[in-house]
Amino acid sequence: MIELGGNIKLDGFESIEPAQLIVVKKIVGNVVKEISEKIEFSEFLLTLKDTTISINVTAKDKEINKKDSGDNLFITLDKVLAKVKSTL
Repeated sequence: MIELGGNIKLDGFESIEPAQLIVVKKIVGNVVKEISEKIEFSEFLLTLKDTTISINVTAKDKEINKKDSGDNLFITLDKVLAKVKSTL
């Protein structure tokens, strides 16, 4: 598991190429910043398993769980992050 700060975790991303991981971290960092402006969350967990990316955001008064699948890592990541942002 990779930790970005205290409450942001990436699980299953250890096996992707280092260059892709840098881009994933950048994208996630930007979106988490947007999310944190709207809600106060205690954990942001992004999980990659095969071609499925799932996100679990735990906040004081709610929990958001979204997932999406696809062959392209970045398109799938964008879709699942958009789903999370649309629920805020």
